[in-house]
Amino acid sequence: MKVSVITFLLGVFPSLIFAQHIVSGKVLDNKEQPIVGANIYLEGAYDGGTSDENGNFSFETAETGLQTLAVSYISFEPTKLNMEVSKMKNLKIQLQEDLNSLETVTISAGSFSAGDNSKISVLKPLDIVTTASAVGDFVGALQTLPGTTTVAEDGRLFVRGGDASETQIFIDGIRVFTPYSPTANNVPTGGRYSPFLFDGITFSTGGYSAEYGQALSSVLLLNTIDEPTQDKTDIGIMSVGGSLGHTKKWERSSLSVNASYINLAPYIALIPDRNDWKKPFETASGEAVFRQEIGDGLLKVYGAFDTSNFELTQEDINQPEGTRFKLNNQNFYTNLSYSGRLKINWKIFGGGSYTYGNTRVGIDTANIKDLENSAHLKLKLRKRFSNYFKLSFGVEQFLTDFNENYAEPNFAVKLGYQNNITAAFAEADILFSRNLALKLGVRGGYSALFDELTISPRISFAYKTGKKSQLSLAYGDFFQQPDKDVLKFTNKLQAQHTQHYILNYQYAANNRIFRAEAYRKEYNKLVTYAEEFPDVNSQFLNNGEGFAQGIDLFWRDNESIKNVDYWLSYSYLDTERQYKNYPAKATPNFANTHNLSVVAKYWIENWRSQIGFSYQYGSGRTYTNKNAPGFLQNKTKSYNSLSLNWAYLISQQKILYASINNVLAIKNVNGYQYANTPNANGTFDRRALRPAADQFFFVGFFWTISDDGKDNQLDNL
Repeated sequence: MKVSVITFLLGVFPSLIFAQHIVSGKVLDNKEQPIVGANIYLEGAYDGGTSDENGNFSFETAETGLQTLAVSYISFEPTKLNMEVSKMKNLKIQLQEDLNSLETVTISAGSFSAGDNSKISVLKPLDIVTTASAVGDFVGALQTLPGTTTVAEDGRLFVRGGDASETQIFIDGIRVFTPYSPTANNVPTGGRYSPFLFDGITFSTGGYSAEYGQALSSVLLLNTIDEPTQDKTDIGIMSVGGSLGHTKKWERSSLSVNASYINLAPYIALIPDRNDWKKPFETASGEAVFRQEIGDGLLKVYGAFDTSNFELTQEDINQPEGTRFKLNNQNFYTNLSYSGRLKINWKIFGGGSYTYGNTRVGIDTANIKDLENSAHLKLKLRKRFSNYFKLSFGVEQFLTDFNENYAEPNFAVKLGYQNNITAAFAEADILFSRNLALKLGVRGGYSALFDELTISPRISFAYKTGKKSQLSLAYGDFFQQPDKDVLKFTNKLQAQHTQHYILNYQYAANNRIFRAEAYRKEYNKLVTYAEEFPDVNSQFLNNGEGFAQGIDLFWRDNESIKNVDYWLSYSYLDTERQYKNYPAKATPNFANTHNLSVVAKYWIENWRSQIGFSYQYGSGRTYTNKNAPGFLQNKTKSYNSLSLNWAYLISQQKILYASINNVLAIKNVNGYQYANTPNANGTFDRRALRPAADQFFFVGFFWTISDDGKDNQLDNL
């Protein structure tokens, strides 16, 4: 009986057992051209095929009902169709280019990337500390890039005609309020933070993302290492102090700490400079980064503390006994950030920072105490709708409480302000194709101190002109409030404003990169006052204006000459402005018309050594000659400096390192100081403002102890 039923069913309903459907169609690219060799298959089944020379495909399947048809081909985005198998006939499937490939255009106008994970990096993390003139400071290495200006006596970043206060620094996306150590006039400062804990740097010389504000000229983004590879200990013994670092790695977390102590007293005793030191510069600092994986997200906590002090008497043409200067500073900075995923194609970033700064300064008979507490809170969401469209938006809050006590024998005053800024931003990344990209952004900010709302539109565009080359354009509005030397006296002001216009060409191939960039910046609402230095009686106005325009060129090649890596940077700058106490528009005394940097590194295998040199040139800077009519009408002689360094690998984990800045001892002049009153002949005497020392020597021994027995600190030298 059972056999009869089965035989009956097979005879009456053969289609129930042996039903076959034909799946067919054609695979095309976005230009309607056939794709040969695309893979087409039903998910969860063995049925599928490939497209022929005309893009056509066809295969049989016994599957029924709702199924998923997957189509894929290299360098194109995979696609899927969910539908009834019976309807999968004569399909037209159009694949889109995979825009995550290395050949995809990137927005490059105004931005230099320095990181191993970047598509195109002009610098590597190794470069930050192996550049001969940098002396281990990331700011020193960035000063070899185009767009920066040589201001040797200052040490901060001056970008495209902007003064140093116009550049803001962020660590892991969070604002650093006091990135530099305070110092005396004509004594260069340095960055507070060690490069050892960072693995990525983005240096934007203009036209930067709407995510970042309160910077008229530039932003510098520092990213700490996400995940170390192993446990290790780093020991450094130097001619100016010592350092100790340790990294501990667990399964889903890690901790890196770094401490250093610098004391210039032994160095100055051996090699005196032009200053009369009562107590040479001394600093102790420590940093730590803790990382914890939470789900598929990463929590990072960064903290840094440093304390420094020194006392000296500086030469002054108006004071035969010199000017007494004493400084003591404590600074603490911490930030917390979390980045992770909320759901499919959603990303979240949140964090905050807190800065505490306590600075006590003595200048002759005056004593000044500054106390600053600042915070930054930030939340950002990012949605990837497709490889062609991404949207990010966020909100942030800046909080600053600054107080100053100024006292001298016959005068005392308390100054200060509270400055709260609320901001929101939104930005869209649109990729029309592998060759065409657009970034649109807008930023809004509200200042409670000024009761002012500012709106900053920004747009960047990139077009790939060839397989290895591209053009980029950028425009943006940027606002920044005056610095504390003004805000402590008045809040009757508005934010200062610039507009950036940038045209960039970039070529990168075979370990070579060439960049050419033209730009123009227009300033308005700059702060002006009449006195040489602002005070409580100054009348502050927002009627200053100016411009900066120029061309930046960059070439790097580590392929043409065996074991040699070198880069060349050149900048032409034309700028004038009227701000502060300027009676008329003039080129500021921190701006060079021409800047040139040449950096090279050579690895000598037989010597187990890396030898490097760095040459920097800056044309003369303006100064006011009080014996002739005019303002900032004369220029100093050109700045020249050649620096050398040598790293010798004693063994795999032990390195001897030495460097010398300005090896030729060129007598550079930073400017001139004139007497307040004329002499008997009716002329004003002057003295040249020379660096405290024409040369700087450094020697260090660095030892690494790691799990693999191979890691060393050459990456940090």
